[in-house]
Amino acid sequence: MQEIYLGIDVGSVSTNIVVINKDYEVLYSQYVRTNGQPLDSVQKGMVELRKSLPQNIQVCGVGTTGSGRQLVGVMLGADVVKNEITAHATATAQVVPDVKTIFEIGGQDSKIIIIENQMVVDFAMNTVCAAGTGSFLDHQAERLGIPIEQFGDMALAAERDVRIAGRCTVFAESDMIAKQQFGFSKAEIIKGLCEALVRNYINNLGRGKKLEPPYVFQGGVAANKGIKTAFEKEIGHEVIIPKYFNIMGALGSAILAKEYIQETEGPSNFRGFEAAELDFKPSTFECGDCSNHCEVIKVELDRKVVAMWGDRCGKWTNSL
Repeated sequence: MQEIYLGIDVGSVSTNIVVINKDYEVLYSQYVRTNGQPLDSVQKGMVELRKSLPQNIQVCGVGTTGSGRQLVGVMLGADVVKNEITAHATATAQVVPDVKTIFEIGGQDSKIIIIENQMVVDFAMNTVCAAGTGSFLDHQAERLGIPIEQFGDMALAAERDVRIAGRCTVFAESDMIAKQQFGFSKAEIIKGLCEALVRNYINNLGRGKKLEPPYVFQGGVAANKGIKTAFEKEIGHEVIIPKYFNIMGALGSAILAKEYIQETEGPSNFRGFEAAELDFKPSTFECGDCSNHCEVIKVELDRKVVAMWGDRCGKWTNSL
């Protein structure tokens, strides 16, 4: 019987599922569009996972991360539920042991993580400004009528530099139109957009932080060669892109689950692949027992409450 560990990263744009063995080797990975329905995306992913894995496997540990980590953790019976910073740092330290700075840019958010001796010592996240995320590039690609997959190659083909105002998507679009009217090519404007995103990222998330190599760049945007080149130009140093750059959160949660099970020497809480067929129903209510008026989220299975969270007092969470 082969022992495997499951990691799931549930984000606003995508749900990533990773399976590793006891030697930390990735046996399976999957990308599923979340489409605003994290439970549905995970259930679909679990169905496909079950079809893809051999029969002689045993899920020994499960970890979840991302914005939907708590809900999905309840659904699957996760052993470890960790935030994205911890999950990304864990995966990166496994792949690049001496990493000191992590650049992570996803579709809807971005983060910078500072590492010392494989421990997180500082971080910053951007969940508000779209100009520092992958959605910024997607939107501009649509405006220019160019597939986002071609963005990187086109940026590298640019013959001239052009500066695009990248602190805001509205300013960027106005500046792009102006540069087009001045006769700059699409390739040159795309290069300017890549540099604008990186400039915005460093100025916002890297401000006041000591950025040192080795630098690791991950997240879906790391597939864009133009962004990698812009990072290297901005910081004056090589940037490493790991093999599993787009699933590092899920990989990290799988590693954390493996380490937790090994430390506790206990059985996994995994509900089994049948969890994909269970009918979980989330709902909310406002607690009026004190001035906090906390919004409490509860999850029911077969009319029985199986989880609660969201209250700052701990009253309802501790009542289960």
